[in-house]
Amino acid sequence: MSQMISAELVDLDLDLAADSKEAAARALAERMVALGRVSDLDGFLADVAAREAQMPTGLDGGIGIPHCRSAHVTEPTLAFGRSATGIDFGAPDGPADLIFLIAAPAGADDAHLSILSALARRLMDTSFTSALRAATSPNEAAALIRGEQDDAPTDAPTPRSDATESRPDATASRPDATESRSDATAAAPETPAGPGASTPKDPAPDFAPDHDPAPDRPFRIVAVTSCPTGIAHTYMAAESLTRAGHAEGVEITVETQGSAGFTRLDAAVIAAADGVIFAHDVPVRDKERFAGKPTVDVGVKAGVNRPAELIAEVRGKAARGEITAAGARPSPVEAGGEAGEGYGTKLRKWLMSGVSYMVPFVAAGGLLIALGFAIGGYKVSEAPSVMDHFLWTDQTSWAALLFQVGQVAFKFLVPVLAGYIAYGMADRPGLVPGFVGGAIALDIKAGFLGGLAAGLIAGAVVMAIQKVRIPAPLRGIMPVVVIPLISSAIVGFLMFLVIGEPIAKLQSALTSWLGGLSGANAITLGVILGLMMCFDLGGPLNKVAYAFAVGGLSNNATGADGSFKVMAAVMAAGMVPPLAMALATTVRGRLFTAAERENGKAAWVLGASFVTEGAIPFAAADPLRVIPSAMAGGAVTGALSMAFGCTLQAPHGGVFVVPLIGHAFLYLLAIAAGTVVSAGLVVLLKGLRRTGPEQREAPGETAEPKVAVAA
Repeated sequence: MSQMISAELVDLDLDLAADSKEAAARALAERMVALGRVSDLDGFLADVAAREAQMPTGLDGGIGIPHCRSAHVTEPTLAFGRSATGIDFGAPDGPADLIFLIAAPAGADDAHLSILSALARRLMDTSFTSALRAATSPNEAAALIRGEQDDAPTDAPTPRSDATESRPDATASRPDATESRSDATAAAPETPAGPGASTPKDPAPDFAPDHDPAPDRPFRIVAVTSCPTGIAHTYMAAESLTRAGHAEGVEITVETQGSAGFTRLDAAVIAAADGVIFAHDVPVRDKERFAGKPTVDVGVKAGVNRPAELIAEVRGKAARGEITAAGARPSPVEAGGEAGEGYGTKLRKWLMSGVSYMVPFVAAGGLLIALGFAIGGYKVSEAPSVMDHFLWTDQTSWAALLFQVGQVAFKFLVPVLAGYIAYGMADRPGLVPGFVGGAIALDIKAGFLGGLAAGLIAGAVVMAIQKVRIPAPLRGIMPVVVIPLISSAIVGFLMFLVIGEPIAKLQSALTSWLGGLSGANAITLGVILGLMMCFDLGGPLNKVAYAFAVGGLSNNATGADGSFKVMAAVMAAGMVPPLAMALATTVRGRLFTAAERENGKAAWVLGASFVTEGAIPFAAADPLRVIPSAMAGGAVTGALSMAFGCTLQAPHGGVFVVPLIGHAFLYLLAIAAGTVVSAGLVVLLKGLRRTGPEQREAPGETAEPKVAVAA
């Protein structure tokens, strides 16, 4: 820790230079630049902003911990600032007066990351934070953080005297840190915390885990914590849960899946546990180890801010016999999210889970079908099965082979969509009823809409079954036999006899409407789809528009071009944001940081390949200018594609599938027009803000303008 922070990296009057989290990060980062710890100020701040956009870094207790891994960091560094008035970092209880900016190199070694994890744990110790509030000089504060001084608070007045009193859960009511830690976490502050799990005092229990805890022993919990960067929240949540467990008389063992690696919990410890807590924002590794246990699954900040509630919740589930069968791999978008999330947010995550797993089938099947059409023409759809008729030297036979393989791949779209929506809601037990419901939707011609309904119903049914109290002898067969049997029967009944026919009629009407699109209606739809594709650059709204287009494409492999027009507009609009950023960095590079100019070079290829996410680095650094500009260009492109009557038979591929595009020249013209509009707006908006003194050249610097991270 001694090399990570010095008095030069401490600002005890941060509010004099900063009144927002962006300004605070800049003020502390400038100290890092002055010491040579950060090579590119704006590039580093863009990485900090991108991390902050994933999840606010404010914590209960008046603490803000902006942090990131960045290629612009030369060595692990920590800067500390204290604000008398407080700066809002998004904590539920208000502004933060203690701000730690943690900068880790992209390839930081385990030793340095372990030291940073030790700091994260110490932030949960109220004697440490109280001492920092009482520090009277930068040297004293730096020494405290390095562990060279006693954490006992002094009698000096603190800038946040009410901080500990207003947060009883996180402060004085807890026992001293050394008393609440298990053997693996009770090291002195200057000793790096190990990356693995804390170890309980009695790791070898001899009781059956399927039975209620014996009255003569405490309740036992295993927990896993993880966060996107694996530097701060991972270890703070572990420490918070450990302290709360001690206060509640519960034995809790935590596995920290952080950047410094992790040591798996001993199988005997997991088997002996009465409940499981997952506090994470990235998928839990080897999640299947915890199958068959009462489980609470929340975001990592819940583990930091309300550990006692999580412990009470998992004890309640254990008392009711509620168990969870963890899957071998979690869905790419965690289903439940943090407690308190609205239904709309959860629904978006569930749908994205299904779409994410469906996309590879879309790409493979759609491209094969498109190649079949390109080689053999539209009549290839009428060709007999290649098992009955195939000539090795006949071009039409090869076209039919590609088309028929693509058709088979496309038949998986609806079942996979439904199965993984249910998986996102209920984990692995949702797969069977989800796939069954999706297959039924395909069989009754309910299509894409039927798959959505089947997935949501299957997930809801499984979640309801999991809430039922089950006798201990039956818990082992629940995930394998009982849940698949009951849920599949219920989903099948509902799809065949209740909602299947109405959805099938709606799907048929939608397909007919797409086939008849023309004139102003088509242009309006193109504008809407273009806006959706560019609003969140590969996020939920983008995926909804894409799934809408693919749904129409999968139901139209016979040559009608209404759905093909929609697919063309969606892909064209999705190519615009990265191409526009690439163009803008080329024609007005002075408006962008060195890192953004490098990203701009890659954005040419990403945009041409229909990878909308290529514009995310630019949007993360300057969302208020980049996103509206991208949306404007996407709307123009979508409208022009529809107006020109362009068609696309492939669901992916960008410029590499131009031979499969109807009116290819006009299609490329529509993309070029939208790209120019977006690039022009970005250049205009960025140029307007370059008026502040912070963008002027400093003596001796090259004529390279500094571009601040947008608020």
